[in-house]
Amino acid sequence: MRRSVLNKPNILFPEKSWRYIDHTSVTSVQDPLQSFAVDDALCESIGRREHLPAVRAWVHPKTIVLGIQDSRLPSIGEGIDFLQNAGYHVIVRNSGGLAVVLDEGILNISLVIREDKSFSIDDGYERMVALAKRMFHDAPAPIIAEEVKGSYCPGSFDLSIHGLKFAGLSQRRKRGGVAIQIYLAMTKSGSERAELLRTFYEQAVQNQPTKYDWPRIRPETMASLSELYEKEITVADGLERLFTVMKTDGASLSNAELTSHEQSQFAAEWKQVRSRNDKAFTDASRTYSFS
Repeated sequence: MRRSVLNKPNILFPEKSWRYIDHTSVTSVQDPLQSFAVDDALCESIGRREHLPAVRAWVHPKTIVLGIQDSRLPSIGEGIDFLQNAGYHVIVRNSGGLAVVLDEGILNISLVIREDKSFSIDDGYERMVALAKRMFHDAPAPIIAEEVKGSYCPGSFDLSIHGLKFAGLSQRRKRGGVAIQIYLAMTKSGSERAELLRTFYEQAVQNQPTKYDWPRIRPETMASLSELYEKEITVADGLERLFTVMKTDGASLSNAELTSHEQSQFAAEWKQVRSRNDKAFTDASRTYSFS
């Protein structure tokens, strides 16, 4: 049985002063790769105890974020062509995980804190699970944290209601800082997003041998919170629920931008992220040519 941290006092926000970095406007972060660079820059500055912990909310227009393993599928060029023809920007992230969908109906939240050696990877995930459960305490059924078979980017901390996945978690640990991240499908159709990636994998694999067990997606396993609540739950609603939980927990929140040091670190991180992304696409194009 997984060890729970939910019974620890103040597990959600023991750090009482937080910066809030608002990147929910689709124009606030132009390139989706920038979001990964921003979190890395925050990890570095917060890990050095130079700045307060940060909660960052971010939204991107139609983008598919592939994992490194996805970029090595045997017919990846045809898979990417399919996604681009469907109107999606395609990038490859440098961390773990498999393909996910971003669009205006997906709210992403990052909690960036200083890494404590006693704070395990599972502790980070449990913290975000606890936050999501409190944000959506009025859900139509209990929120379950376990892998949802048939979903895209499946993992042990998938969040589901009635067996339908609406959120996924990830973590990034770097230079003494940790970014605990969640994507929340707020609006639109979860099954349509899943159908898009189901077709992508079919196009990118085409019954050829692969080096990893790629997900066999069943679109009916995924939904948005609006579908689950049977009423519209917007990105703005999700943010309001986040702020309410933080306030109730005694955490103070101040609007902030990246500091000058973080801006400089961001520039270096973004260069590195873009370089890795370009390399992944270059490696893929050696086998397949795509636009």
